[in-house]
Amino acid sequence: MTVTHHVRVYKSEEELPRDQQLAYKIAEVAADPIPVDDDVVDMIINRVIDNAAVAAASLTRRPVSAARQQALDHAVSVSGDGSTVFGCALDRRTSPEWAAWANGVAVRELDYHDTFLAAEYSHPGDNIPPILAVAQHATKDGAALVRGIATGYEIQIDLTRAISLHKHKIDHVAHLGPSAAAGIGTLLDLPVETIYQAVGQALHTTTATRQSRKGEISSWKAHAPAFAGKMAVEAVDRAMRGETSPSPIYEGEDGVIAWLLDGPDAAYDVPLPGSGESKRAILDSFTKEHSAEYQAQAWIDLARKLHNEHPAEAFAPDNIASIVLHTSHHTHYVIGSGANDPQKYDPHASRETLDHSIPYIFTVALQDGAWHHVDSYAPERAQRDDTVALWKKVTTAEDEEWTRRYHSEDPNEKAFGGRVEITFADGGRIVEEIAVADAHPLGARPFAREDYVRKFRMLAEPVLEPEEIERFLELAQRLPELSAEEVQQLTIVAKPGVLATAPAPKGLF
Repeated sequence: MTVTHHVRVYKSEEELPRDQQLAYKIAEVAADPIPVDDDVVDMIINRVIDNAAVAAASLTRRPVSAARQQALDHAVSVSGDGSTVFGCALDRRTSPEWAAWANGVAVRELDYHDTFLAAEYSHPGDNIPPILAVAQHATKDGAALVRGIATGYEIQIDLTRAISLHKHKIDHVAHLGPSAAAGIGTLLDLPVETIYQAVGQALHTTTATRQSRKGEISSWKAHAPAFAGKMAVEAVDRAMRGETSPSPIYEGEDGVIAWLLDGPDAAYDVPLPGSGESKRAILDSFTKEHSAEYQAQAWIDLARKLHNEHPAEAFAPDNIASIVLHTSHHTHYVIGSGANDPQKYDPHASRETLDHSIPYIFTVALQDGAWHHVDSYAPERAQRDDTVALWKKVTTAEDEEWTRRYHSEDPNEKAFGGRVEITFADGGRIVEEIAVADAHPLGARPFAREDYVRKFRMLAEPVLEPEEIERFLELAQRLPELSAEEVQQLTIVAKPGVLATAPAPKGLF
């Protein structure tokens, strides 16, 4: 059964045995050789497909190209076979930490893969690039890869359930460093003590401020989780060499909790699987139908519904007095008008900023009745006069009930939507609400394997040859049966000439 670990700060003179530290408990979960349940395996396959889909769609984007060029400027490490890089030929390899970097950026660039939201928020699919990179380099088979990914998801989601980072303006990838290190530890069958040291180092090096997701959001937003994955690979390497890390990293008097989170009097209750308990957290996460911040997913679906139910002129800017989205605290203050970011209403804002502006997203989805990962963010779309006029009339407001449901631990009640109140210039009103996105497990059209495959085909078709699409899907859907040689082929290779259309920035390496 799940064990809840009470975590608090300890003064230096207090004794906290190593085996009672949270990092050690995480390491014990990672080292537990429990088999992966069949339904968890199926979902891991779905998420491997999903990651490749969104990576394919981002191959020619500048941040992804920059990260790929950095990775390719580094040779394969001498003690392994190296790791593949999304888009590149199967025999074009780099060292695992740099593959984790390049592929992590490709996966995160469009903000289009899976999510889990609780006390903190996360994209647990970010665990896959570093774990897969190490599996390829260390010639591990599909069964080992599945076990590693199950651990990565479990640890990040469990930390996300219990410990808020954004409350203290710490970026959410601080939960990803430890989870990826733990997942790699599982993959490599490392002992508890080694994984413990790697988890401590990975956390120590991945705690950074939330400015990467605030104000004028930069291309670092996609690089931040890739950096955490890269640091996790390096932390495992260091721990395998017998080196130690700051301890206790969470509970120490000068540790993460005392100085970066809730302070010296803080305490958290962190749920982790008990000994012999299956790692099933991935089943509590959910993926995206639309390329936008997860808390925008349900709002896009509601806007699409309203568009289809009413004539287009109904939502002309002159006919609208106001549109208020009543929603959770988190949605209001992170992607809503409660953030007080003028950039969220700037038609010249970056794609990364627009992706975190629910007033913009709702406006475009309401006008178009659809959402597209490229067209909906295009400068000419954001700068359209009627869009800007309507956009300025859309605000958000915190609603206590939607905040409560956002934080509910009951999966049947947990919600990420809200209630829209549209007031027309003539005094008429429309009031509608939506709890979860259509693609959510409790939504109107829950995502299943065929949806993941369809998403992959849609996003990959412009950049992959048809036979390459089929090759990858055939491999991915046999994931637990793959040989080590086949795992080394678990990547996507772009059509000839595709990568040549991407920017090729030069740097130091």
